[in-house]
Amino acid sequence: MQIETLKVYCDLIETASFSLSAKLNGVTQSAVSQQIRALETKFGVVLIERGKKNFSMTPEGKVFLDASRQIMEIYNSVDDRFHELQDKVAGSLRVATVFSIGLHELPPYVKLFRQRFPEVDVRIDYARSNQVYLDVIDGRADLGIVAFPAKRKGVVIDEFAQDRMVLICPPDHDLAERRSVKLSDLRGRRFIAFEPDIPTRKAIDRVLKSEEVSVDREMEFDNIETVKRAVEVENAISIVPMQSVQGEVKAGTLVAIEIKGADMLRPLGLIQKRTRSTSPAMREFIALLKSKGK
Repeated sequence: MQIETLKVYCDLIETASFSLSAKLNGVTQSAVSQQIRALETKFGVVLIERGKKNFSMTPEGKVFLDASRQIMEIYNSVDDRFHELQDKVAGSLRVATVFSIGLHELPPYVKLFRQRFPEVDVRIDYARSNQVYLDVIDGRADLGIVAFPAKRKGVVIDEFAQDRMVLICPPDHDLAERRSVKLSDLRGRRFIAFEPDIPTRKAIDRVLKSEEVSVDREMEFDNIETVKRAVEVENAISIVPMQSVQGEVKAGTLVAIEIKGADMLRPLGLIQKRTRSTSPAMREFIALLKSKGK
């Protein structure tokens, strides 16, 4: 059994697709099927239950997936361990983050890091907040970055920056001329919201509830870009991180308004697996985030 076979299996489970797993590993779909059967024959167990259109993992398949991920994490960290011995900032760095941070907060950090350390291959993966935690825990990401970080078993969280939340609306909205608003000014207004399970939505809901303000949630979306477009199209309002709308404010397509009398700061947190060693590349990236986040 080769290490590549473990990767094929992990990719198959994560993508739930024989064809995608084959594409990710540069092999044929038939080769993926053959490797899975070879694993089942070797261990004398069934790893996946095959259906006509899909498949599901057996309990044995779940055990093998966990073991495969652990082996892959150790294997993938060998280069990092060599670099630690040499104190060399090189190799790969996988960062998982949510869309709002990855598209608006992170680019200046990544650009500067790549300039300083060109031997590091930085990859940014985008996912919902819950998935970012899982990617770090399972070793698919070296670091995670989320908003409103929450304690989770197996990870260490370090808050490194804060962004201010603001009200946004189109320039022809009746609130657009205001320099600031109170939360009570939003009562009953048409509101474009994030989906309920997103941490930023939960924080906004808590603040509105504390002020006994009810808004008319017209639509709910899972990413910042769609929220902004819906605000423009529907002539509605929303509350978003200021960093995420600087481009639209500059272009004149949206107006950002300060919200008075409420805690509207959005903390950003770095996530690391508790048991994972810190490579030189990770160490330097974390130091950069902290120095610029102050």
